[in-house]
Amino acid sequence: MIIGVPSEVKTDEYRVGMRPGGVELLVKQGHTLIVQKEAGVGAGFSDEDYTNAGAEIAPDAPSVWKRADMIVKVKEPQAQEYPLMQEGQTVFTYFHFAADKELTLACLERKIVAVAYETLEAIDHNGQISLPLLTPMSQIAGRLATQEGAKFLEKPFGGRGVLLGGVPGVEPGNVLVIGGGVVGTHAATIAYGMGARVVILEKSLDRIQYLSDVMPRQMITIFADPQDMRRYLAWADIVIGAVLIPGAAAPKLIRREDLKLMKPGAVIVDVAIDQGGCAETSRVTTHTKPTYIVDDVVHYCVGNMPGAVARTSTFALTNATLPWTEKLARHGHKALAEKSAGFRMAINMDRGVLLNQPVAEAHGLEVGEAAYA
Repeated sequence: MIIGVPSEVKTDEYRVGMRPGGVELLVKQGHTLIVQKEAGVGAGFSDEDYTNAGAEIAPDAPSVWKRADMIVKVKEPQAQEYPLMQEGQTVFTYFHFAADKELTLACLERKIVAVAYETLEAIDHNGQISLPLLTPMSQIAGRLATQEGAKFLEKPFGGRGVLLGGVPGVEPGNVLVIGGGVVGTHAATIAYGMGARVVILEKSLDRIQYLSDVMPRQMITIFADPQDMRRYLAWADIVIGAVLIPGAAAPKLIRREDLKLMKPGAVIVDVAIDQGGCAETSRVTTHTKPTYIVDDVVHYCVGNMPGAVARTSTFALTNATLPWTEKLARHGHKALAEKSAGFRMAINMDRGVLLNQPVAEAHGLEVGEAAYA
């Protein structure tokens, strides 16, 4: 198979879809790897690193997309990439279709096979379902959420001027984490480590029990209901939105009127922004201009947070994606879908047929049926 690795073109995105070690493994398995010139520079990989691993270096994006049977990248195709997508071409990346109707319609029109990292499922020996290709970026985004929230809590950035950990004789800051999943637990862990007071709002009683067992006793986990949401929004200096419904748009848990309850200069870090955000006032921002203020509340809504730590993120992501890239290249998407029910969940569309029900519901589209079991 011919596998293409283009440069990422989303604003301030420095990650790359495959590191040189992955190229070497795939080349040894008989595949051809085409990597766009300087695709890995932002993550610390030179073109020479890729050629030494056996890749061909292409001068531009069209040269990669035109020849490749499969494209491996990080972020969803951008508008300038839509015309480059080939009918029947497999694109293996994060898509987050539920938050972007234009992208959904473009990929359906181009009749690609859209294999989404964020909906690929794995089932452990206890029967628990996880999202193994979303997990590493969720871990990084959760840790960054507290780090960035603490930064923008500083007065020069419009924040309250609170040092999250406090100092002897001065109380620390308050961090509210909405959602106790992977993002939320990593955000809460960093906040606690910095010395903040931390509350996690979670609606799953099983998850609350788990968090109670594994997290420090001083970290409070509360069952999420509207009244407690409002109470802790008023209490918090930093609010971290860490909710996720796999493949679907994020629920709007923070209403516009709720901002009036919050302290002037408090910060919302909406990690759910890839899925549309969990606050009504959230809109996508970039690393270049990461924040804006609504009703005296600072909003940080960067859509590709892990891109800021591109080298760490690229290693973490490709550690998870490479085994699936190998399987996909070896078997093709149809045969692999027949072998793996978890992989089948990753196929969001196949040659113009939408297969993901939450995406169909988000955009008022019809869902079709796959041609494989």
